[in-house]
Amino acid sequence: MLDEALQTTLRELLETLPLVPEIYASYRPLVTDGFVYFLSGLSDERVAGIVAEQMRLPENTSVDDRLVKLLHSCPTLHKLGQVVGHDKRLAPELRQRLQSLESLAPTSDLPEIEAVLERELGAIPPGIELASAALAEGSVAVVLPFEWTRPGATARQRGVFKILKPLAEEQLREELALWPKLGEYLEERCTHYDLPVLDYRNTLDSVRSLLLNEIRLDLEQKHLAKAARFYADSPAVVVPKLFPFCTPHVTAMERVDGRKVTDPSLAPSVRQRLAETIIESLLAKPFWSEDSTALFHADPHAGNLFATDDGRLAILDWALVVELSKEQRAAVVQTVLGALTLDEPQTTRAIASFGNVLDQRKLEEAVDAAFRLVRRGTFPGFDWLTTLLDGVMTTASMQFPEELTLFRKALLSMSGVVADVSGRPSLDQVLTKTAAVQFFRELGRRPRAQLDSRDFGSHLSNEDLICTWAALFFIPSRYWIGTLRDALGVWAKAGP
Repeated sequence: MLDEALQTTLRELLETLPLVPEIYASYRPLVTDGFVYFLSGLSDERVAGIVAEQMRLPENTSVDDRLVKLLHSCPTLHKLGQVVGHDKRLAPELRQRLQSLESLAPTSDLPEIEAVLERELGAIPPGIELASAALAEGSVAVVLPFEWTRPGATARQRGVFKILKPLAEEQLREELALWPKLGEYLEERCTHYDLPVLDYRNTLDSVRSLLLNEIRLDLEQKHLAKAARFYADSPAVVVPKLFPFCTPHVTAMERVDGRKVTDPSLAPSVRQRLAETIIESLLAKPFWSEDSTALFHADPHAGNLFATDDGRLAILDWALVVELSKEQRAAVVQTVLGALTLDEPQTTRAIASFGNVLDQRKLEEAVDAAFRLVRRGTFPGFDWLTTLLDGVMTTASMQFPEELTLFRKALLSMSGVVADVSGRPSLDQVLTKTAAVQFFRELGRRPRAQLDSRDFGSHLSNEDLICTWAALFFIPSRYWIGTLRDALGVWAKAGP
């Protein structure tokens, strides 16, 4: 436990930083308490170093820059900054600074990195010439370019080594060990501040499991190979090819040249095409897949998404992925289908199938609130769905499985990036278009399919289609009954 003086200094420092946007000002004491609790659990040496680093900054350093410096000092906080860096609710200046965490200028000692590389490989393989400087640095790894001439070949291939930083694994494990207790602590502080008690424990535990994969480069290599096969028929997408000299702590892969998709120098037409490709490749293609499980990139910030020189989308860094089963994707479709036909019981059943229902009444209230939006003209697409899931989480009416929590986090990152690349295409527009294409591709197979079979990329059975057609006749009555119920609810709240 930190001594009282250092803990007081830490709290005073954190209270000056913009930890949450103005819209969530009531949560600032909770977030400050959480940061103090988290940092106080680190070794005295690390905390003293973090505080000293802040003290060494010039007096005129902005609070935004101080926050970025703090986040960079801890791998898990660094990742947090990347996740929220494209959140439109933050001030533009702060978002710009947080986005710098996506690809920082290397600060790691190069001889130390090369020593790690030699230890992992035994020796630098023949024909490899290392660059004189690292290319980029992330939360746990540094990227070192190289050129390789295969034995017997004359052409040189350009590649990069992704190498775990010397202290990254130790620091990440130290930080993640605090997360289970941190979740419990945050729930207790919610009660103290009279805030909604969210399911912090399970949420943090889900993200904790994901972040542990950041240091499992052997898993990333498997994900890269699987992604390369999945996108082999997508000419607009590039996934780096693996080179043969990989280890559990080093990934050797093809170097992809390009710029971040958010680069302002890209032409508007290029940016719009890239935004559509991001949605199609990272969300629509895996979602509408017929595969029993679909692989989703779980860390789609702009530092991992490049526009190549020939106009394609390069998807980098496959350490973090989420897999959704066909049943889960079918439940998503049933949720939206229920909203399109204003069938609240259908949507409630579909949402309930996602996880463990803790409070049926609160779940029904969350669905009712989402349906009020539909009756007021909101299209029940993915934006609406995430609003519904957020409402269910806020009321703590359900406990979601880990993969859905992580999928929601990936959607948040991707939505922000897409908006920063080009505000014109929306997730709903692209998903609706790709869903229609997928549906028409399936029409020739439907006459031979069993009535209840959902062995289609649209995840709709013939029975679903028949029931939906029949439900169309009930939409007017459901709309007016729901609208009347909404009005009665407003009058009841208004009182006499």
